[in-house]
Amino acid sequence: MTRIHIAGDSHSYDVVLGSGLIGDTGSLLSQMFSARRCAIISDTNIAPLLAGNVQESLAGGKIASTLITLAPGENHKNLADVGVVIDRMLNAGLDRECFVIGLGGGVIGDISGFVAAIFHRGVPHVQVPTTLLAMVDSSIGGKTGVNTSAGKNLIGAIHHPVLVIDDVNCLRKLPEREFRQGFAEIIKHAIISDAEMFEQLRGLEISTLQPNQSASDAIVSLIRRNIEIKGRIISADDHDRKGERALLNFGHTVGHGIEWAGNYNTFLHGEAISLGIIAAAEVSVERAGLSAEQRDSIREVLRRFDLPTQLPKDFPRRKIVEALTFDKKFKQGEVRFVVTPAIGSAYLSSDVTVQDIERVVEKL
Repeated sequence: MTRIHIAGDSHSYDVVLGSGLIGDTGSLLSQMFSARRCAIISDTNIAPLLAGNVQESLAGGKIASTLITLAPGENHKNLADVGVVIDRMLNAGLDRECFVIGLGGGVIGDISGFVAAIFHRGVPHVQVPTTLLAMVDSSIGGKTGVNTSAGKNLIGAIHHPVLVIDDVNCLRKLPEREFRQGFAEIIKHAIISDAEMFEQLRGLEISTLQPNQSASDAIVSLIRRNIEIKGRIISADDHDRKGERALLNFGHTVGHGIEWAGNYNTFLHGEAISLGIIAAAEVSVERAGLSAEQRDSIREVLRRFDLPTQLPKDFPRRKIVEALTFDKKFKQGEVRFVVTPAIGSAYLSSDVTVQDIERVVEKL
């Protein structure tokens, strides 16, 4: 087991990373909490596979747990489902002395974190991410939230976890498409902050990273590197006010619009971000001086991990542009768009226009 410490002005917690950690949940948390009751929030895909092991481990640490399951998918990341979860917690007699465990991918982590942020005005949150995307990205940083009809993550709170438990054995249970989508966020981290990792990704085969026994070291090393990148960026801008943390949204302005335009059921999050990265790279050529050669390298790496780089011809591109109105990086109507002048660096630009984005979306 490896511990990675994440710290900033208002947060400090560890990520524990390794194999077989689900079985250690009880011992890890019984050392941290005097509270003896918790809610486990999961979905109907993950709970049958892992929730029993987590509950058994918690019971061994003398922690009673209430399991609450939701239907899977981004369409269920809404206030109505949050209300259902909170009602079930209250009906189970949970109070401000409990804590919340999120057992699942990014959707569950966002919901469970938001529930923890608002239940009795805030209780501790433990992230147990079960997807590659959640391990390298959404479980780190404390951003929680739900979607509305207008757009993605427009209601939420910054509520940092007190612990993140990354058990790479969970990745063995992932469908191939779910596993691959996590590499979109890894590639994004490389583009904005780590040119060396980008070069490594160019030479990697995904088969060498599959979380089987022989490849565990490789995937653990890659996950650790990405946690450290994200941890360093959020520590410099805890509450997303200085512009540093916004760099993590490279590819997300268009990516979130694609998710919304597809009613959250056409593309997985990482697949939409892959398309958003293509769009952001095109804008970067026009507005930030990114070379055409590096733009093409970005496309090549995304394709290497079997991520989409082009929208279907009949996709409603106009709706993607409509979603820009609700993008949180826009301020008083001014476009603030993350661009990369060269792989390994990025900045938040005010030179990008809506017309620039419309043009690359039409080409996508």
